[in-house]
Amino acid sequence: MSQTKAEVRPAHPAEHLYIIMRIAVIAVIVFLFIPALNPARVSGMINPNTSLLTSGISYESLTGEFGRALRKEWVTEDSFRILFGSSIAACIGVCLAAVSGCMSLGNLKFKRRANLFGIGAGALIAAGMGGIYVAYTQIATTSKPDRILPMIPGGFYAMLVLAIVLIVGFAATQFILPKPAPGEKAEIEVKYQLFLMLLPFIALVAVFSYLPLWGWRYAFFDYKVGDTLSMENFVGFKWFTELFKNQATVRDIIRVLRNTLAMSGLGLATSWVPMAFAIFLCEIHSTKFRRFVQTFTTVPNFISWVLVYAIANCIFATDGFISSLMISLGVWDQGVNMLMGAEHTWLKMLAWGLWKGVGWSAIIYISAISGIDQQLYEAATVDGAGRFARMWHITVPSLLPTFFVLLLMSVGNILSNGMDQYLVFENATNTDAIMVLDLYVYKLGIGQGQIPLSTVVGMTKSIVSVVLLFSANALSKKLRGESIM
Repeated sequence: MSQTKAEVRPAHPAEHLYIIMRIAVIAVIVFLFIPALNPARVSGMINPNTSLLTSGISYESLTGEFGRALRKEWVTEDSFRILFGSSIAACIGVCLAAVSGCMSLGNLKFKRRANLFGIGAGALIAAGMGGIYVAYTQIATTSKPDRILPMIPGGFYAMLVLAIVLIVGFAATQFILPKPAPGEKAEIEVKYQLFLMLLPFIALVAVFSYLPLWGWRYAFFDYKVGDTLSMENFVGFKWFTELFKNQATVRDIIRVLRNTLAMSGLGLATSWVPMAFAIFLCEIHSTKFRRFVQTFTTVPNFISWVLVYAIANCIFATDGFISSLMISLGVWDQGVNMLMGAEHTWLKMLAWGLWKGVGWSAIIYISAISGIDQQLYEAATVDGAGRFARMWHITVPSLLPTFFVLLLMSVGNILSNGMDQYLVFENATNTDAIMVLDLYVYKLGIGQGQIPLSTVVGMTKSIVSVVLLFSANALSKKLRGESIM
């Protein structure tokens, strides 16, 4: 029997152009958020941490340092109005470019619409760059240019090139693409629809989880607040070795690690509590009472730790509810501040954490319980199993996969206790017992200004957390035959 091979049709030339266009779209989106690439920073007096997006939404970010220059009329307000309007135009152009990049994943009719959006986006960005250049020329021709420090940032030329690429590229694809068939609807394949739905979350993860890793470079410089990073203050691995050379720092880190591991260990030891709470909650027959309990225990998760401490202060402070009650009953002679002192600090923090998070953590288990086949319970009831027997032999085994996944993730975060809870509950009497790694990094970097050393500690914590996560995952795969990665 002869086999016929499926005919492979070559990709349309426009598809190759679209790849270039999508790369250009991603590039202009990056330019929108990175301060170092801001094309609107036409003066050295503009804050170097100002991005193009900030320039387009905050007029004060452009003029904040020019108060004296405006009063002395070294520069006019019109220059900044032009700069601000041009930044807005560039930001709108970037947004249109993002829309065109998404639409280019559609069918022929959608692609032709994407081309129009892309051409418009490139034109807006180019117009914005033109306005920025006009503002620069006005600033550069002032009577005191040495005071204003006019400059053309490198991001200006790169953004202008990208705008030209967008205009030319989308115009070329519009010319190359054939016209759609009469009556053809503009649509996107399901796989691309799902990708576009996922794209915002990927962007958020990239911005808030991976982009901050760029700050790790501070660990290799002798940096102080307000300095710039250059080879003059590059020190290599000096701060890494400093962790072990300075005995005071070593003692502090050992103490902090002890507190961190102890509190995380207590959290792991009580990680079954939300599961048990969810099981017993689902066994309540009264729907109204069950909803009340679930709401009552979930609400604390949405209360900030500052308000939690305020509540604790009202209850456990020297003039709090408990002290006032004990004094009125004649049990105590004077009020007692139960928030002070280092006794049982770890258990206190564990109790507050459970109170705040047990209801919220139980939600995922409640969802898992609702997915258990009810026929299993019916069969167990026919076989004579009681309520606790059904819970133990059906509900608990069904929840164990979810429990182990969350446990593995908790092991990966064993060095990340958070900072808010311990920051608000810290005082002079319990600081030695409550100081965890995240709080130590905060105090070291923000409180003492040792940004390179705090960066090193943060880097080490992140690397160890990743190693622990992969190790726990490998152990789970070997012992249970299941993994989360």
